[in-house]
Amino acid sequence: MRRVLALMLLIATPAAARDSLGMFEAWGAFRDPATPRCYAISKQVGRRGTGFAAVGSWPRQRIRGQVHFRLSRVRAEDAPVILNVGERRFTLVAGQTDAWAADPRADAAIIAAMRSASSMSVQATGANRRAFADTYILRGAATAIDAAALGCARLR
Repeated sequence: MRRVLALMLLIATPAAARDSLGMFEAWGAFRDPATPRCYAISKQVGRRGTGFAAVGSWPRQRIRGQVHFRLSRVRAEDAPVILNVGERRFTLVAGQTDAWAADPRADAAIIAAMRSASSMSVQATGANRRAFADTYILRGAATAIDAAALGCARLR
């Protein structure tokens, strides 16, 4: 339920309400004081993709460091979604086009892995039964995640 709430807050807030906390290589950090929420975000590698990866915090809901992926394609209903970060592999909880870590402990493990890897990829089978992978460069991810966390440190 907390993941659905967090996603709804991410989608429902107008873009104009966001304050940029900085761009860090392939990642940006933003704050939305009206919600309040803060997040680090990056789009997938490649020009045709619509996927993104984000790490968000919602201080009022006591949600911090939640990992979220928007998949570039609709996933097959029965298809698992696997995240590979360096040598680590995580099975994600997924909807049709979104995926999350299973729990806060997995969020923390994914973020720790992101801090030491150069890239990550989310793999699944699409509704068309073709496998796909969304790849992300992690240069700047740690700094953007930290900037977003600091941006929400005093918001409540």
